[in-house]
Amino acid sequence: MKPYILIVDDDPAVRLAMYEFLSAKSCHADTASSAENAIEYLKFNKVDIVITDIRMLGMDGLELTDIIKKKYDIDVIVMTAYSGEHSYAEAVSKGASDFIFKPVRFEELLLRLQRVAKERQNAKERNQMVKKLQKLAITDGLTKLYNSRYFYRQLDLEVDRQNRYGHNLSLLLIDIDHFKKYNDTYGHLEGDKVLIRLGQIIKSCLRRMDTAHRYGGEEFTVILPETSCQDAVVVAERIRESIEVESFSPVKGKKAMIAVSIGVTEYQPDEKIPTFVQRADQALYMSKNQGRNKTSFLLSEKPSKS
Repeated sequence: MKPYILIVDDDPAVRLAMYEFLSAKSCHADTASSAENAIEYLKFNKVDIVITDIRMLGMDGLELTDIIKKKYDIDVIVMTAYSGEHSYAEAVSKGASDFIFKPVRFEELLLRLQRVAKERQNAKERNQMVKKLQKLAITDGLTKLYNSRYFYRQLDLEVDRQNRYGHNLSLLLIDIDHFKKYNDTYGHLEGDKVLIRLGQIIKSCLRRMDTAHRYGGEEFTVILPETSCQDAVVVAERIRESIEVESFSPVKGKKAMIAVSIGVTEYQPDEKIPTFVQRADQALYMSKNQGRNKTSFLLSEKPSKS
C-alpha cells in the first residue's frame, strides 16, 4: 500500500516539481505552502509521511516536525539547502525519520520515501504483533474470556480502587454442576462447546465495566465493580437462569441441559485479596452442598442463599 504524502515548501516551483514526480510514480501526494497550512491540512486528511523544508516563512520545518510528532502518527522527512546551519542530529531530535539536502535528486528522494514507508509498515506490524501477544497473554484460548492470571491483576486494581474511593466491589465464583459426568458421557470436545457457550452467556449478562474470567477447568469468576452484594446476587441469578434454560446437542437427536452453582461475596475494607476470593469459594460450596443450581452469598461468616 502506497503512503499518503504531504509536501510542505514555500517555494511553489519545488512543490510542483515534487508533486509531479511523485504523482508520476503513482504516489498519493498533496502540497502545502507553509507549516501553518500543513497543520490545518493534517486536521482533516490522512497523511503517512510529510516532506518539509526547514527554512520557510513563519513557522520553520523543525517546529512543524516537533508538532507533528507530538500530535500524530506521521513520519517526517526534512529538507534543507543550508547544510552548514542544520544537522541530521538536530532533525532527528525533533522526531524526523530522515534528512535530505537540496537540490533534491528525485530518485534519491524516492528511495528515502520507500525506506521510511517500509520501516513504517514494519513498525505497524510489530505493534500489531505485540498487541496480539499481549491479548493472548491475558485471554483464555477456548472461551475468549480473560484468564486467571488477568483475574488476579484486575482484582488487585479493583481492590485498590475500592480502598481509595470506598466503592462497593463484589465477586462471583461460578462452577458447572456435574461437568465431569458430562465430559465422561459425551467427550471433551462436547464439553469444550459447553464452556464456550457459557462464556458467551456470562459475558452477555454483564455491563461493560464488569470482567469475566475462566478461572479453572469449569470455573468462572466475575468481578463486579461498584456493585453491592445484593445487586451482585441479581446478576448471578440472571446468569444462572440464562444457563439453566440453555440446551445442548452433544448427540444427534438428544438434548442435554447444564446448570451452575454460584458463590457471591462483597469486598470488606482493607481485607486481603486471598480472604476475599476464599469467601466467594465458601459461598460457592454452600450452593453445591445445598443441592447445586443455586446462588449463595456470604458477607462474613454467616451464610445466606437465594
